[in-house]
Amino acid sequence: MSVGTFLIVLFAALLHALWNAIVKGAGDRALVLGLLAVGHVVPGLGLALYYGAPAPEAFPYVVATTVIHWGYYVLLNIAYRTGDLSVVYPIARGLAPVLIAVGALIWADEHLPIMAWVGIFVVSGGILMLAGQAFSSQIARTGLVAAVGVAVVIASYSIVDGIGIRVSGNPGGYIGWIFTAEIFVVLYVFSTRWDRLRAMSSQAIGIGLSGGIVSAAAYGLVLLAKTTAPLGIVSALRETSVIFAALIGVLWFSEGPRSTRLIAAIVVAVGIGTIASVGG
Repeated sequence: MSVGTFLIVLFAALLHALWNAIVKGAGDRALVLGLLAVGHVVPGLGLALYYGAPAPEAFPYVVATTVIHWGYYVLLNIAYRTGDLSVVYPIARGLAPVLIAVGALIWADEHLPIMAWVGIFVVSGGILMLAGQAFSSQIARTGLVAAVGVAVVIASYSIVDGIGIRVSGNPGGYIGWIFTAEIFVVLYVFSTRWDRLRAMSSQAIGIGLSGGIVSAAAYGLVLLAKTTAPLGIVSALRETSVIFAALIGVLWFSEGPRSTRLIAAIVVAVGIGTIASVGG
């Protein structure tokens, strides 16, 4: 992995942690997720018009990722409604590299070196530290299940999009089409909550839309990185966002216990760093 790709994915990780903090701090998370989707659709339309359509081989992947992202929004809303950011986020994002590495091996024939798998086991150790808090009732059981579900969904769309953007022959067009397809999420959320949307302050709406644009930038950068680097390596490096999220959770939302969550996040980061260091 080149230094440029490394820095791009690291920046995307920071952006990803920031928009998750926006969702966690929102009063009406369902509406904010709808606004986030709008923040994807707007730049998506611009990209789709500028770059045009991806190759026909990519369309099944566009459909698949649209459906998977729908489940992602639903589970993310449940997870943040029932659990703390600094617990839910590391579980969801920390499990993803394991699932993506296995999925990429099966579906994309990507073989990681031994040290990458060592890093994966270190990540799992950090995850277990946080899961232990969940089973001791410091996070609702529903939140734990939702967080694990989010991890599965993340792995699913990461693999689908990683393969889809490679066969698209048009990375900009592929990104534009999958972002534009989130119009279905927008229509569903707003059509069932129109009165609540009208009651939102302009500031809250602006925050939600800004979060969407930040989210789109983060995922777009990661997808571009996946055109030149292994899916498992890029996804693992992206999960440095766990560290940013843990810091935001304890410093911004005053979540605790501070020491356990920060130590667990650091362990996860060590594993992620090990995986990233052996990337091709």
